[in-house]
Amino acid sequence: MHQQPVNARPWGFRQKDVELAYFFLRLIFGVNFFNHGFTRIGNIGGFANSMVDMFKDAAVPAELVRVVGAIVPPLELIIGILLIVGFATRGALIAGFVLMMILQGGVLIVGQLDSAVSQLIYCIIFFLLLATVGFNTISLDTKFRRQRHPTSEI
Repeated sequence: MHQQPVNARPWGFRQKDVELAYFFLRLIFGVNFFNHGFTRIGNIGGFANSMVDMFKDAAVPAELVRVVGAIVPPLELIIGILLIVGFATRGALIAGFVLMMILQGGVLIVGQLDSAVSQLIYCIIFFLLLATVGFNTISLDTKFRRQRHPTSEI
């Protein structure tokens, strides 16, 4: 059985390049999420009502839809900010993934397959960022971890 040398790079990727790529993907994804929330935050009631209208023929209680509609914009905004700065990144990614599962279920209930495909792309990005969160070195998470444990390797 052939063993790789200790200093071998998986798939030939350089550590620093993967960390930089992770940073840029996390940053652009955070900006995207932030903008979704930011454009809706001033009209949460209108956004929630538009969701109720979208679900009017579905077997989902209007009040449940309204509550979800009211929660979505602030969550998008907060998740976006956390991803942009790289703070509580793992938690933000998990929260975003859960939000996407809820939204994905909703668009499938009302038969919006185009939205479902778009949301699957978001889920893939959440998966990639969460699965590779160990590369999240250009972040406030890493800065604060180094301040708490200055002698340990990060």
